Amino acid sequence: MISPEGGGLERLRDVEDPLLVRACQGEPVETTPIWLMRQAGRYLPEYRRVRSQFDFMTVCKTPDLAVEVTLQPIRRFGFDGAILFSDILIPVDAMGLPVRFNPGPEVDSPVRTAQDVQALRRPDPSVELSFVLETLRILRRELPAEVALIGFAGGPFTLAAYMVEGESSKDFLLLKSLMYREPVIYHALMEKLSLVVSDYLSAQVEAGAQAVQLFDTWSGILSPRDYREFVLPHVRRIVERVKTPGVPFILFGVGTGGLLELMKESGADVIGIDWRTSMKEARRRLGPDQPLQGNLEPAVLYAPLEIIRERAREILMEVGLQGPHVFNLGHGITPETPIEAVAELVRCVHEDGRRLREAEAKGGVT
Repeated sequence: MISPEGGGLERLRDVEDPLLVRACQGEPVETTPIWLMRQAGRYLPEYRRVRSQFDFMTVCKTPDLAVEVTLQPIRRFGFDGAILFSDILIPVDAMGLPVRFNPGPEVDSPVRTAQDVQALRRPDPSVELSFVLETLRILRRELPAEVALIGFAGGPFTLAAYMVEGESSKDFLLLKSLMYREPVIYHALMEKLSLVVSDYLSAQVEAGAQAVQLFDTWSGILSPRDYREFVLPHVRRIVERVKTPGVPFILFGVGTGGLLELMKESGADVIGIDWRTSMKEARRRLGPDQPLQGNLEPAVLYAPLEIIRERAREILMEVGLQGPHVFNLGHGITPETPIEAVAELVRCVHEDGRRLREAEAKGGVT
């Protein structure tokens, strides 16, 4: 339980947790919960109206604006989770490494030496990132009780990718070169980032986040051997530092089909699956009791509605109704996604999830 003296929201034990939190904890649920990565974004006309007046970083750093865009998809679609509107590089900016978007992220002074790592600050989230925490506190008050508030941060390897490369990359050779040639410098950077991410996520939990997700997006570029040596120890320490009873920890990466067992070793409560690995395969490899999240291919939302329904039902059946599951895309929703496709997906997941459970209870689902 989070102490009110610590500035957090006390977790009331006589109030049932939201559907999404219960699913993440492996508890029986009446239907499958759903939220989508990047569910607040350019595919929404109401979001585009806000962005026509304010740039991206202004929205991220202004609590009233961040609250508004976080709530927009909840009002429109009835998702079971509301994820904080922000960006994974917000803490990097607070570490003293300015970040700009042009339109993708750019870092002016990439980190490549021991001196560069030493110069990075460990920000106090209550000071340098107070706008994020205020956004969470407002959201926790304004969200319906049945909607879980999800906080997030970027994984240390993913943050390091941008900090070392200076921008996005196709091969991340600068980061990999640092990893192989200068492992002491690499691990020093990763340890500092692990501390910053741990501080940040813990502060989000204190501010009211009911679940947190670590976006280790680029970890899928590594072999299992390299992931075990260069990433897993740092992710495991973040999970150990942040884990709070009743607040599930979700770990997600892209292209991580070869890393699923290692990701489970991190101690995360929920493993996110991208669309390249079937949910049936993920369930087989990780076990019947492991909570999973995913994993519709984002481009399926451009298909006719009957195809969307068919693919969603396939995932529900593949993951297994007895196995804990949170429905999501295999990565973020794209800007041109049709509104009606998202509405149909949410309806289908809720209705079919409930119907299939009722049929199974009567012995009608095999």
